[in-house]
Amino acid sequence: MKTIDLTTTNIFTEGSMKRYFLVEDSEFFKIINFNLDAGVTFPVHSHDLDGELSILVLEGEGYFLGGDSKIPAKAGELLVSQIREPHGVEATTKMRLLVTIAPPI
Repeated sequence: MKTIDLTTTNIFTEGSMKRYFLVEDSEFFKIINFNLDAGVTFPVHSHDLDGELSILVLEGEGYFLGGDSKIPAKAGELLVSQIREPHGVEATTKMRLLVTIAPPI
């Protein structure tokens, strides 16, 4: 068992997305912390394999993006989808995300 203090990862790079760090990487799942500056888009993409992912908004506001969807997203909201489904995020403010992927890719 371990704990990780995500308050220490509140760092942004102007005009870009920062993959701040890999929180966990095991054979069962992967957790990654991303920080997006206001106006930055994590491009819509998908992966050709089976599994699921979640995107938790830790801070900020924006949109969860899909193939043809744009869903409002704010702190505390969680998107869950198949890894094969197109997914992405658009930040309207500085936005911190916690992405979980199972199985890890």
